[in-house]
Amino acid sequence: MNNSSINILVEEKKCLLKHFASKFTADPDEKEDLVQETLIRAWRSIDDLVKHPKLMSWLYVIMRNVYINRYRKARRGSEIHDTYIDLESSNTIENNKAENRFIADDIEKAMCSLSDENYQLFRLFLDGYKYHEIAAHLAMPEGTVKTRIHMLRKKLQRQLKVYRLD
Repeated sequence: MNNSSINILVEEKKCLLKHFASKFTADPDEKEDLVQETLIRAWRSIDDLVKHPKLMSWLYVIMRNVYINRYRKARRGSEIHDTYIDLESSNTIENNKAENRFIADDIEKAMCSLSDENYQLFRLFLDGYKYHEIAAHLAMPEGTVKTRIHMLRKKLQRQLKVYRLD
């Protein structure tokens, strides 16, 4: 299939994809992002895109998965933020922003104590990427990624144990 026929197919389906996106969000920018990300992921399997008997069902599933992945990344990021940065939400009544800044600085120092490769690996994990995505990006086995992240979390927990809420 040539590029012009693929472009025509994409333009025909864009309106319906925007309708699908409105089921997930009301934000017009986020809708557009969902449509674009769906088309990018579908483009990776261009042969399936053209020959798929239930093309719109397939694209809907891709869009749903993109939305779920974004939701998980956002949730994981907010959980980390709540756990390590917003310590004032604990049972103590404390609004000392200077102390929170010291805590944030300690977390940053602990992160900077990691090697460049481990810092990059852990940063990708904190940004919400899945193990297989990190493994592909860093060209290493997924099991190695899981092990390193586990070990890095334990190391950072030891370094920051003074802030534990137990």
